Amino acid sequence: MVKALAIAGLQLRRLFRYRFNIFWVVVAPLLFVFVLGVLFGGGQPPRLGVVSAGDGPVTERLVAALGTDDRFELVELASVDKLRDDVERGTVQAGLLIPSGLDAELAGGGQATVDYLARPENPLAADLGVWVQAVVNQQAALARAAQVATAQGAGTFPQNLDRSGTVEVPGVEVSASTTGETAFPDGINRFAVLAPSMLLLYIFLTSLTAALGMIEARQRGLTGRIYATPTPAGALVAGEALGRFGIALTQGLVVMVGSALLFGVDWGSPPGAVALLVLFCLVASGVAMLLGAVFGNEGAARGVALGLGLGLAAVGGVMVPLEVLGDPARALARFTPHAWAYEGFAELVRRGGGIADIALPLGVLAGFAVVLFTLGVWQLRRSIVR
Repeated sequence: MVKALAIAGLQLRRLFRYRFNIFWVVVAPLLFVFVLGVLFGGGQPPRLGVVSAGDGPVTERLVAALGTDDRFELVELASVDKLRDDVERGTVQAGLLIPSGLDAELAGGGQATVDYLARPENPLAADLGVWVQAVVNQQAALARAAQVATAQGAGTFPQNLDRSGTVEVPGVEVSASTTGETAFPDGINRFAVLAPSMLLLYIFLTSLTAALGMIEARQRGLTGRIYATPTPAGALVAGEALGRFGIALTQGLVVMVGSALLFGVDWGSPPGAVALLVLFCLVASGVAMLLGAVFGNEGAARGVALGLGLGLAAVGGVMVPLEVLGDPARALARFTPHAWAYEGFAELVRRGGGIADIALPLGVLAGFAVVLFTLGVWQLRRSIVR
């Protein structure tokens, strides 16, 4: 057992011997969680930037009305240049420019224009546009009513504007209901949507690329020389297996702990999250041992490692969420361990489930782990003793 642990420790030291591996294991996954979370993460309300150059009652009513919907976040900005920059950079999804002469123009019986700014390729801007149009139309109707009353000599424009907001007329009651469960609940941490995907992607990729070290060790005769010492094949295999599992677990813990500390990601039930992590690490280390034992050439193994790591991630819903895929694609994803781990983490992170709620994903992952880890150990032993 001591020799097995020593060999496993050697695998981890070899992994971090190269600076690029430190970046790949520690920095890259957290960097991707941050960047993708900022760009595409769900759960955060779209932001509407507003520049109001005037301070009259119509302007105040319009700005106040725009901020009444909790689905959107209103951000008041100081200048038009700042508004344009924020829209272009995506800091706000859209912007509204309210001119300084709005109140004066309406009080004089005229019309005024507000400018809406958005990037055409931003889908969130369309939702904001619908809301802004509805609010502007509502406030325009009140202002028009105040203009008519003022023209009839019923008082000043500000007085009539106040009265127009208090008049009650019969309306249409709209009842809305939601069925089923939303895939991405409102208010969820934007980084929590993508952190599980990055966890699964990097565990698998790091495990498979690190398996190239097994091929290098055989080519340089290191494995043969260790086997020639009083080290039984079982201890050598156990050390390599522990090393593969240790590499996968290290990568998983970096993503899980790092995203929790840096981005506030809540991984849900600790027993459930640990169980999913351990089982997926066993799956990844099993495939890594198969790859390192079967291939004798690093170039071919590197190509297969990247192909498997990225291909299974794409099919399994890690790169494109399972929820947005069609039925055939979701059926195909069921043949990958990534899809089951993804569904398990989705239940824990997004819906607050416990370990009992992910019994099926855990069971399927356990089956993958038993088969692949056993095959990996068997093939690894064959490559050592032959």
